[in-house]
Amino acid sequence: MNALRLMPVFVALAVLAAHFYRAHAWVPFGITIALLPLLFARAPWAARVLQAALAIGALEWLRTAAALVALRQSMGLPYTRLVIILGVVAVGTLLAAFIFESRPVRARFGLSTKGAKP
Repeated sequence: MNALRLMPVFVALAVLAAHFYRAHAWVPFGITIALLPLLFARAPWAARVLQAALAIGALEWLRTAAALVALRQSMGLPYTRLVIILGVVAVGTLLAAFIFESRPVRARFGLSTKGAKP
């Protein structure tokens, strides 16, 4: 069941890796791919590393959106759809980080479950 709960984390990291791959950013691509095995770890630090990576990933999506909007504005092209799509991807990536705050996932990674929501 935790595999289903962690699926959004996997998808968010995979999409982020694809973004880096397309941009030929090999170091961030390698780091993102190297984070995937942490989904199988049962250590609290693994959960926190994944959360931090997803938060940084959300910032990367916002940075990319800003850069692409500036480019499209300079060319006089529409950019509303771009902002909506990358905004949704950024929010989805950030929400994936909050999956680690659910009680079952916290228990799986050995995090304290006091005060966690079910």
